[in-house]
Amino acid sequence: ARARACGAAGAAGAEPLLLRAAKGEETERAPVWLMRQAGRYMADFRKFSDKYPFRMRSETSEIAVELSLQPYDAFGTDGVIMFSDILTPLPALGIDFDVIKGKGPVIGSPVRSAEDVAALLPMDDPATKLPFVAETLSTLRKEVAGGRNGYETPAVLGFIGTPWTLAAYAMEGKADRHLLQTKQVMMHNPEVLHAFLEHLTEALITYVVYQIDSGAQIVQLFDSWCHHLSPAQYMEFSHPYAERVIAGVRAQRPDTPLIFHANGGAGKTAEVMMSTADVVGLDWNTSMAEARAAAGADRTLQGNVDPMVLFGPEEKIREEVEACLEAAGRRRHILGVGHGVVQGTPEENVGLFVKLARESASVLA
Repeated sequence: ARARACGAAGAAGAEPLLLRAAKGEETERAPVWLMRQAGRYMADFRKFSDKYPFRMRSETSEIAVELSLQPYDAFGTDGVIMFSDILTPLPALGIDFDVIKGKGPVIGSPVRSAEDVAALLPMDDPATKLPFVAETLSTLRKEVAGGRNGYETPAVLGFIGTPWTLAAYAMEGKADRHLLQTKQVMMHNPEVLHAFLEHLTEALITYVVYQIDSGAQIVQLFDSWCHHLSPAQYMEFSHPYAERVIAGVRAQRPDTPLIFHANGGAGKTAEVMMSTADVVGLDWNTSMAEARAAAGADRTLQGNVDPMVLFGPEEKIREEVEACLEAAGRRRHILGVGHGVVQGTPEENVGLFVKLARESASVLA
């Protein structure tokens, strides 16, 4: 019901292509952006990442703006996603973290008990606790207004981790392939996990609204640790809380489209498709054709080329992009990779990927 049909005339409208697609409009071509499009595969990015620690980069708005704009300036992506992290809101709740080079995020004091949950702070004043987020998003909107480098105006994206993903990170304290600590809480004290998810849900609603009010035109929910859940666990510990975030944000900012991306959604396609987000993002292990069949022609899907394809030759990249566009049905589709761009990816191949999306207008005509 939220989708609005739009013909080629929509291209002349003031709204960016990606924003129109995320709202459910039919667009003249598939818009394109990539998860982790601002990353270490870019030489210009490494000039900062080799010099400054992660949190300094993500929490210093001048640096975050520069890093956010690099892939747009280089390739003309249809979206500019703010350079940040899914864990960024946690310190505002009293959960501190650091990002250790070669290890990833580390949380020194994990949340594993009812007492830990009770000690959490509310997300009552994000403008004071997380001022750099507003500075980054508002500056990005100004920087891309009217387009740059001959590229049309992109949409500016904000993002969050889902309650489940943030809870699992904060309980585990670090990445763990078995999710041992979190799963033990899940099995022995599920009420503690549910209480933590409740707290995160309310905090994230406030945080998303703050991002929107700061300039985000689209917000993506990353369920990055969805792959740790069985279908039944997903329906108990992830889906209902992500849905509450979506509903809570829509109640306050109904005109901002939301994207739900489940990493590890393969095997849970039916459950993932139950999301009421405006767009469902698919990981590369999911069949785009099966997802389209399950979603129907009127649902907007995002993805889902294997990011490792970008290490391949030009003809293979063209073949995989064409197959993805075809499987998506060439309508109501946002082209992207089904996971983040991998370090070491040739920059020129990312440029080709974006270029192929621009050329898709000819096959959509």
